[in-house]
Amino acid sequence: MHADKIDVTETLAQVAGGDHEAADRLLPLVYDQLHRLAGSMLNHESAGNSLQPTALVHETYLRMADQTRVDWHGKTHFFAIGAKMMRRILVDHARGKKRHKRGGDMPRIPLADDLCVTNRNDEDVLAIEEALEKLAKLDPRQAKIVELRFYGGLEVAEVAEVLGVSKRTVESEWTMIKAWMRRELSGASNS
Repeated sequence: MHADKIDVTETLAQVAGGDHEAADRLLPLVYDQLHRLAGSMLNHESAGNSLQPTALVHETYLRMADQTRVDWHGKTHFFAIGAKMMRRILVDHARGKKRHKRGGDMPRIPLADDLCVTNRNDEDVLAIEEALEKLAKLDPRQAKIVELRFYGGLEVAEVAEVLGVSKRTVESEWTMIKAWMRRELSGASNS
């Protein structure tokens, strides 16, 4: 195990154990990676997006540091939760902006083979969130795979580690998920 992974894992255990100072020690250990994750997520946002990576990291970290009931399973688990928090913040932000707009249908977007969406706007974020919520009702593990891969930027092996399944399981489910998401999002635009 790499020294930084050990440091993060040990510090997360201290945070979970109620050590409030450990949260202050944790931020410098995870900040750069959280900032890269936020930058990656925001690169897919529309040009008019008002959130900046630093603000997204700070909001995410504040929400995560407040999670006293989380049993952190190490660095990968921490960043998976971080990606989920960022997703929630982006969806909340998009919903807030949508409330201030007038009418209009929510156009759906086609997905590329790797589910990488470019030039997303607030409606796209909401469409993806809606599809993900529907998938979560059908298959919670597959929804978790989407969160970890699409929002968290985790590789297949990392997703397998977080979920405690084989890499092959994640690969086969990812293939099914992409087809389902593509059909869901393109079908919604035809309704």
